[in-house]
Amino acid sequence: MTTPFPFTAVVGQDDLRLALLLNAVSPAVGGVLVRGEKGTAKSTAVRALSALLPAVAVVPGCRFSCDPASPDPECPDGPHEAGGGTERAARMVELPVGASEDRLVGALDIERALAEGVKAFEPGLLADAHRGILYVDEVNLLHDHLVDLLLDAAAMGASYVEREGVSVRHAAKFLLVGTMNPEEGELRPQLLDRFGLTVEVAASREPDQRVEVVRRRLAYDDDPAAFAAKWAREEAAVRQRIVAARELLPQVRLGDGALRQIAATCAAFEVDGMRADIVMARTATALAAWAGRTDVLAEDVRQAALLALPHRRRRNPFDAPGLDEDKLDETLEQYSGDDGDDEPDPDGPGGGGQPAPDSGPQGDGGEAARPEAGEGGQPQASGAGEQSAARATEPFRTKALTVPGVGEGAAGRRSRARTEHGRTTGARRPRGALTKLHLAATVQAAAPHQRARGRSGPGLVVRRDDLRQATREGREGNLVLFVVDASGSMAARQRMSAVKGAVLSLLLDAYQRRDKVGLVTFRGTSADVALPPTSSVDAAAARLESLPTGGRTPLAAGLLKAHEVLRVERLRDPARRPLVVVVTDGRATGGPEPVALAGRAARLLAAEQVASVVVDCESGPVRLGLAGRLAGELGGTAVTLDELRADSIAGLVKGIQSRRAA
Repeated sequence: MTTPFPFTAVVGQDDLRLALLLNAVSPAVGGVLVRGEKGTAKSTAVRALSALLPAVAVVPGCRFSCDPASPDPECPDGPHEAGGGTERAARMVELPVGASEDRLVGALDIERALAEGVKAFEPGLLADAHRGILYVDEVNLLHDHLVDLLLDAAAMGASYVEREGVSVRHAAKFLLVGTMNPEEGELRPQLLDRFGLTVEVAASREPDQRVEVVRRRLAYDDDPAAFAAKWAREEAAVRQRIVAARELLPQVRLGDGALRQIAATCAAFEVDGMRADIVMARTATALAAWAGRTDVLAEDVRQAALLALPHRRRRNPFDAPGLDEDKLDETLEQYSGDDGDDEPDPDGPGGGGQPAPDSGPQGDGGEAARPEAGEGGQPQASGAGEQSAARATEPFRTKALTVPGVGEGAAGRRSRARTEHGRTTGARRPRGALTKLHLAATVQAAAPHQRARGRSGPGLVVRRDDLRQATREGREGNLVLFVVDASGSMAARQRMSAVKGAVLSLLLDAYQRRDKVGLVTFRGTSADVALPPTSSVDAAAARLESLPTGGRTPLAAGLLKAHEVLRVERLRDPARRPLVVVVTDGRATGGPEPVALAGRAARLLAAEQVASVVVDCESGPVRLGLAGRLAGELGGTAVTLDELRADSIAGLVKGIQSRRAA
């Protein structure tokens, strides 16, 4: 068995270590979401925590890790008699990004259930993680329905598996830890709220600390066992402290004064719902127990707020996470003094010898994560004909743009697709393991063979060849590739601000529909990939906001660059269908025969049946209709900025579909 890196040997990352330890003391806190750049010891710290958890007593032979002192009365392997049992180390179970629903929650043997009436259940990862740690690396890349399932199980402490009226339930209480790199895309706010605590991690910029990180890692790689032995005393001390804090936790008193501070803090930061108040109360209680105290102090409430509130401030992907610490201190001071609660510790939160963490993310989380752009009187940026970036107007709700036909891409909310979830449209023979039984089709396939199979009783004699998989239709996420004209003809500040506002609106729509996005811009003499296809729409928004304008309009170069991006992405993710959104006034200038070249480039995309929409940015009383002509060459449809709004009369979806049908 591989020797894990010692938890106490992790350099820095005080907030991360504290959040993990608080959940080890009180799993009711609700887990930890760790956000940060790659290479910041996120996974190392989580794996190291499992070695610190106390051993658990289990019923021998129980696949669901029942506690012999109080076995689960509904355990599928039960009933168990109380008493006895054996001890084993607490488990850390990893959920891979590509896991299926059956791998997560378990699977029923449908054939035996139909033929014999037996609930033959194969446990999943939720059962393995019971009374241990469930670790999800890159949780933001996990399918939404799987995230919903594991968060529901974490909240209820149980997992339910139902297949065609056959139901199995088992206990599933675990410490949930998710890690993610925000550059690869965000979690929905509804899912963020389900994690108890969140921490932001980043690599230290202090040379001495970085040297120590490298020194310890090299020593561990050379001889893991010897390195672990060197830290054995510190590990034992932390393990004992966790046990002591767990025993002290029921005695911790959460006074009315601390409760008022918690409620006032959540109200001041306008967090939705009551989950934040409950998580803060549990976190503050765990902090007191970790510090060896039986009273919750103001410093505990402050630290709890820094861990429990920042991710609950995000309402859309353009909001910056974080908490205004000055506002937090003012709120706590306003409601201090009741019930004997102390003032916040000027040396930093934590208490009990815990090192003060680095300052948390700044900002109140309510401002859009976009840099301030210049106003109309700003001087031009360097470069001939180049103007400084215009600031986008406020985003709005857009019309739904879809890709025609039925795809088979990743689950999402944009275009029709054959998926694992959705309405049943038919049946087929299963390819591999059966996941969704079509009961009527299975019975129909088995019925003609009952006499030949010697059926004598009421039960249906079902063979594996009779089983039918349900085919379902739902929605998929697409690759929305924005091709944005940044030439001089778009440089009028009012027009470019409106254009950026429209693209931001479409980016927000892409985030809500679980799309990948990419950004190609063209100006001067060439086109550039401002952002390769990614799930991070806030990264696209940041690139868009800083986009300068000026120069000629190499429309053909922009379309050819889009074709190249799609070709590469098709090799990486062939099932994800693209939707190209060209944002331009339709002009083509620069180079020999620019209009003819643009037409040929557009027809190249049309020949590959790439769905497209042209957002016509032409304004003024006289319109040349160039964007409409471009849409015709692309085999797509054109829509004005006004028509893009959801409350406009124009029916974009019908326009796309009718154009494609023609």
